[in-house]
Amino acid sequence: MRVLVTGGAGFIGSNLVDRLLAGGHEVAVVDDLSSGSRDNLAAAAANGRFTLHELDIRDPALRGLAAELRPEVICHLAAQISVRKSVADPVHDASLNVEGTASVLAAAHEGSTRKVVFASSVAVYGRPATIPVPGDAATDPRSPYAASKLSGETYLATFRALYGIEYTTLVLSNVYGPRQSPEGEAGVVSIFTDGLLNGTPTVLYGDGTQTRDYVYVDDVVEGFVRACGAEGNGRRYNLGTGIQTTDRRLHSLIADAAGAPDKPGFAQPRAGDLPAMAVDPVPAFEGLGWEPRTDLSTGVKLTVEWARGRLG
Repeated sequence: MRVLVTGGAGFIGSNLVDRLLAGGHEVAVVDDLSSGSRDNLAAAAANGRFTLHELDIRDPALRGLAAELRPEVICHLAAQISVRKSVADPVHDASLNVEGTASVLAAAHEGSTRKVVFASSVAVYGRPATIPVPGDAATDPRSPYAASKLSGETYLATFRALYGIEYTTLVLSNVYGPRQSPEGEAGVVSIFTDGLLNGTPTVLYGDGTQTRDYVYVDDVVEGFVRACGAEGNGRRYNLGTGIQTTDRRLHSLIADAAGAPDKPGFAQPRAGDLPAMAVDPVPAFEGLGWEPRTDLSTGVKLTVEWARGRLG
């Protein structure tokens, strides 16, 4: 199978690229390298079935590239991912996430692509009434970022109706693992890991009881691979564990794996942060045969081991 991965030089995208190549597929990456890194694709670059195209997904040249490559599936992960940046500059967010997704779908049409697998976010649920969030939960976008992701789903349905391009939307909970950078809009696992390995202060916002649903990147990648098939057409699935982990518990797990003191600092809660979040993964099992296989303790140890090697 020939697969095009947008945002393939990023954290999740590059792990997906490696998994697809290991499965014998041909993989092309489109990434403007504004946040992704060539280093993430070092192993892939040695594979003859891999190509990297340094290109903004909004560039009209993407259509010509898709027409040339004719990918059977496009995994669309390129995006502006910061809620706070979307609030500060909603026009920029819409340009990347709405215009960019429309551009990817137009390219899919040009390339006679069978299916687009779309990376969405738990942000589309806003402040859900039920946790874990069920697969059929109502959407309630409360940021331009969430609105742009939900708009992407509408575009997917529209292009399916117009051209028969199938799609599956994967709503990702808090993904963590190797290649997640502690800089920029980083996940808390990478921030804590970097601080505890370097001996720099770590901070919990609020009293440490805020919860999130942490899912290991290899498990998420498996979800994308499964969604590339014929299953899940026209559906949205949550990829998470359904398990709530407090910030305080997460810090303790990472400190233990890093062999560092478990003594975080505390700061005032950040405005807009959800007190709790987790998603129900059962529909993904029923529709894709997917389930999370990596428990948090194991995933944290693997992540710390990778980060320690990166730091030298």
